[in-house]
Amino acid sequence: MSATVRKLQPVSSLNASGTRPMVGIEKVTMAFGDFVAVENVNLAVGDGEFLAIVGPTGCGKSTILNAIAGLLKPAVGAVSIDGATVSGVQNDIGYLFQQDALLPWKTAFENVELGLMFRRVGAAERRDKAMAWLEKVGLKGFEGRYPHQLSGGQRKRVQMAQALITEPKVILMDEPFSALDIHTRHLMQNELLRLWQEDRRAVVMITHDLEEAIALGDRVVVLAAGPKSHIIDSFPVDLERPRNVAEIKLDPRFLTLYRDIWASLRGEVEKSYARR
Repeated sequence: MSATVRKLQPVSSLNASGTRPMVGIEKVTMAFGDFVAVENVNLAVGDGEFLAIVGPTGCGKSTILNAIAGLLKPAVGAVSIDGATVSGVQNDIGYLFQQDALLPWKTAFENVELGLMFRRVGAAERRDKAMAWLEKVGLKGFEGRYPHQLSGGQRKRVQMAQALITEPKVILMDEPFSALDIHTRHLMQNELLRLWQEDRRAVVMITHDLEEAIALGDRVVVLAAGPKSHIIDSFPVDLERPRNVAEIKLDPRFLTLYRDIWASLRGEVEKSYARR
């Protein structure tokens, strides 16, 4: 007997993109035994919107991301993707992790085609799509190299191709560039924006880097210090696209946004450190 999929109506008042909601988080509380990580979170992410979530360490950012992915189940409330309740691991997402998530015994090509293989796509189609994506991310000629033969930036390019090749409805990012040096980070951020701009998907990214959140996002949401973290502010980012992440930081509007968001975030960071 097939399970009934309950349709949700996400909280559209928190969807600033002007498009239909793709991710809905309704009155969600995430708890681990007696410990409540996040409490009563309401959020909607529009189709094609790039949402960045910032907050102090331990505020539940990754917990929210994993609830969207279906890796964690809310104690209270519900999460939806494209109107359908999330009730398990999702096939409609791409996930970019902080650390390398590549299989070390597989080549760049084999890592990129994995998602299509799991979806039982034929070998010829997998090869065509994987080769096209490797070229798109600037790795033509590196198809046969293993992860240990690639630089940090090249491995991140493989991960981007791996996450995007399946054409997910939602892309989740857990501080994907934090392990890179500053110059490589800027290159990868611009590369991500270029790929995203071609075929916009809903993105939910968590980061400790406020500059990164503003440079990449359409909107920045601020979480309170945990436990029982919740949303305390939401800031639209009215900076034109396409963007160069290094140059956009010189825009006076960027500096104004940074000051305003930091004014909201600073007190929560101080609370988090005081509790330690």
